[in-house]
Amino acid sequence: MNTKVAIIGSGNIGTDLMIKIIRTSKILDMAVLVGIDAGSDGLARAKTFGIEVTDKGIDGLVNMDVFKDIEILFDATSAKAHAYHDVIARKHGKQIIDMTPAAIGPYVVPVVNIDEHLNSPNINMVSCGGQATIPMVEAVRKIAKVHYAEIVASIASKSAGPGTRANIDEFTVTTAAGIEKVGGADRGKAIIVLNPADPPVMMRNTVYTLSENADKTEIAASVAAQVNEVQSYVPGYRLKQEVQFERIGDNTPLKIPGLGEFVGLKTSIFLEIEGAAHYLPNFAGNLDIMTSAAQKTAEKLVQLKRAT
Repeated sequence: MNTKVAIIGSGNIGTDLMIKIIRTSKILDMAVLVGIDAGSDGLARAKTFGIEVTDKGIDGLVNMDVFKDIEILFDATSAKAHAYHDVIARKHGKQIIDMTPAAIGPYVVPVVNIDEHLNSPNINMVSCGGQATIPMVEAVRKIAKVHYAEIVASIASKSAGPGTRANIDEFTVTTAAGIEKVGGADRGKAIIVLNPADPPVMMRNTVYTLSENADKTEIAASVAAQVNEVQSYVPGYRLKQEVQFERIGDNTPLKIPGLGEFVGLKTSIFLEIEGAAHYLPNFAGNLDIMTSAAQKTAEKLVQLKRAT
């Protein structure tokens, strides 16, 4: 029997996630799409799929008969709204997957640490840049201790909605924290670039790590294996070129603020993410990887719980 889920937020992200679940999930049943705008395209599309809707927010959802059968909620609204949604979800014993920058629950990247948070009432999906790059930091960490990791996420300006633009500071702080807490780097840094190119470009990410010296072939193999894991739920996730390596500080140690002198290996990883275009355009890989990761997280939660 499939697990019933509801999505709070009938904007672009919530609607894309809804269509993904309907078309691709063999584990999740899309039960309700929740919004606050009766005229939203998302609610209209949900009705065409035969999905129940409410334009009364989470309070409207709680008053629906189907609510008692829903096990997992997805929140695709805002950090401010999520604080209230979290209270309601906990009150009614519903697990909630948070796609906002609220970061109330633990950071989760499904290919890295989902099994550590099976019973967490609230799971935070970090950020789009975090979902794209943290797996690469962790891939290097599997082979060598990572002292520092820096990521640069470049996204099409047209794929950055008002929520993204309003939360750029939160993006950098949350992603850097995720690089450390989930990716395993001693110190992390995140930068986001809004690219105004027309036609819009795909999401591209550059990951730099400074680690202890290690076998370059082993690191490259670990990165390739991790790319394959992410591709299982984000088919458009790919390396743009071979992993690059550079020995640092062999003659003169490199001085890094906050880390002191560094001698070791610099690894550079270059990624591109193409969206599946279920609802959003294919250049919006930054949004697609978030909805794909949220769906994968819910499915793995269900699978792992069934196996225990």
